[in-house]
Amino acid sequence: MTAPDASIPAPAAAHVLADQRVRMRDGIHLATDVHLPAGYRPGVDAPLPVILERTPYGKTEVSRSEQIGGKLGVPRPEVARHLVAHGFAVVFQDCRGRYGSEGHFTKYLSEGPDGFDTLAWIMQQPWCNGRIGTMGLSYAAHTQMALACLNPPGLACMVLDSGGFSNGYQCGIRQSGAFELKQATWAYKQAKLSPAAQQDPLVLAALEAEDIRQWFTRMPWRPGHSPLASVPEYEDYLFEQWRADTFDDSWRQLGIYAQGYYDAIPDIPVALMSSWYDAYVRTTMENYDGLTQGRQSPVRLIMGPWLHGDRNTVHSGDADFGPRATFDGNLASDWLAFRLAWFQRWLQDAPAGQAQAGMTQQGEASQGPTSSPPAHDPVARLFLMGGGSGTRNAAGRFDHGGAWIQADAWPLREARPTAFHLHADGRLDTQPPTVPDARITYQYDPRNPVPTLGGALTSGQPVFEGGGFDQREDPRFFGVRQPGLPLASRDDVVVFQTAPLDQDLAVIGPVTVTLHISSDCPDTDFTAKLVDVYPPSADYPQGYALNLTDGIFRCRFHQSWNQANALTPGKVYEIMIEPFATCNLFKRGHRIRLDISSSNFPKYDVNPNSGESAADAREKRIALNTVHASAAYPSRVTLCVASPQDLTPLPASAAPG
Repeated sequence: MTAPDASIPAPAAAHVLADQRVRMRDGIHLATDVHLPAGYRPGVDAPLPVILERTPYGKTEVSRSEQIGGKLGVPRPEVARHLVAHGFAVVFQDCRGRYGSEGHFTKYLSEGPDGFDTLAWIMQQPWCNGRIGTMGLSYAAHTQMALACLNPPGLACMVLDSGGFSNGYQCGIRQSGAFELKQATWAYKQAKLSPAAQQDPLVLAALEAEDIRQWFTRMPWRPGHSPLASVPEYEDYLFEQWRADTFDDSWRQLGIYAQGYYDAIPDIPVALMSSWYDAYVRTTMENYDGLTQGRQSPVRLIMGPWLHGDRNTVHSGDADFGPRATFDGNLASDWLAFRLAWFQRWLQDAPAGQAQAGMTQQGEASQGPTSSPPAHDPVARLFLMGGGSGTRNAAGRFDHGGAWIQADAWPLREARPTAFHLHADGRLDTQPPTVPDARITYQYDPRNPVPTLGGALTSGQPVFEGGGFDQREDPRFFGVRQPGLPLASRDDVVVFQTAPLDQDLAVIGPVTVTLHISSDCPDTDFTAKLVDVYPPSADYPQGYALNLTDGIFRCRFHQSWNQANALTPGKVYEIMIEPFATCNLFKRGHRIRLDISSSNFPKYDVNPNSGESAADAREKRIALNTVHASAAYPSRVTLCVASPQDLTPLPASAAPG
């Protein structure tokens, strides 16, 4: 635990205007709390800059990732009190249809207009000086991006933490045609907190009686016959997302498609944070690109090694990254101090040096503002995973290690795109294949999908979880049938790997897998997973295959995301799988590995191979799928490769100004 930040005084009791009923354009009222400094007199005292968070998780509830004074999991009003003590008004609001707010909850799609109307209301209040900043994690990042797409009045800066849809069809709801089943587990858990369940004991009892893990053995679900049947409001939106498998106008809606609105978003400072095992890596990188093109305001990128929102946890899954992995004490004294400095800089016009309260050398707490500017303000702060001992640490986790680096752009200029070619004998190297008609064919049975063993995902409990794990079947994971055996032993997992590396190699940036494929079915999936293979050790005599990133491609969209087109049996197609970007140091003696298969369940829904939509299929076929690795049809993975010596370590004092 890091020491409490001395730059943030113990907060006095704030003046709270509780449960303000803010009217939306359609007459619905949203429950809103306004936190003001103790003794503040609206309309008499000078108006204040405002910080807004719009959340579906309860405006007075505990925010699980907030940490103050060493305590993890802090109620939102306590966060507000710390910010209010520095001269801000802080507004927390329940999203439509959640907790104290009226209306019908439709996930994501009301947040743009509701956010705009909320800012318009704030701008009319006597305690607002016309400058508004937004903050929030996950869904509360989605709400920020949704309102920003409408260029609302007063929006002056944002802190987007692990969310803010760039394109929900490609990240967060679906990926390249496949549906992310975290949407199903999220809907089930949140339905229990819905007004319908909280107001009717029978509805809550019906939900509690469902065994969600058992339901995952009976997919796809049917409307009216699912674990959400007792709360149609949630069942309806889930099936709407699940069935919308083509990239039609429904995916270009405000709230899930910032790529269509970047030109409308005001040119304001934005801090983007995510992590390599988060479900929103692609969203974060696409937003960075979209918000830096032709703009002047600073955009800062932070990428840790964590799971979703776990910025002060040193491990993701079984992979441990060491004490330097936390945000608190390494990038700033703490996450609250980081945001405070951001809002002081861009809402209160504090000089860059003064705005670095809590962001000092070696992560020590600041004793007060300084007059000199920070020595560093890099565009990107990235955690380079890897370099650890590969042993089992005292906590029983795998020591993967890592360190923070900095860069002046993303992707890194130092990292060169390098193609590693797939060979039919299982090799992965930089030499193109020369063998004619080389290929590997396997059977993919949708009744026996490859189980998900970690990865970049969130909200999957109690069915699945993300993070880094040895790619060996383990009873902890849903769908495992043969504990102890590596996934590589399955007939439907095709493995390509390099020889042991003769020098350290950093892979930092986008990952693309270009495959030439064919199938005997009208539709199927192909998956790709990048793995860091450790050599055998005393703790792990069989070696350790650590998953880094993965992706999927639904082949009915080989021509366009806008329209499904059946495969012609036996015809060779070129497809591109885009796993999330990664940042990993492959040590000398390690191997770079690429696993190809056709399923990754329950992270993604299972393709039935019949040509039916996976959301409604009743027929499941066994597909005979082929990966071509010949001179005529070369397949490859392109990685951004850098020498570790060319990378710039992040000084302990590199805090944003």
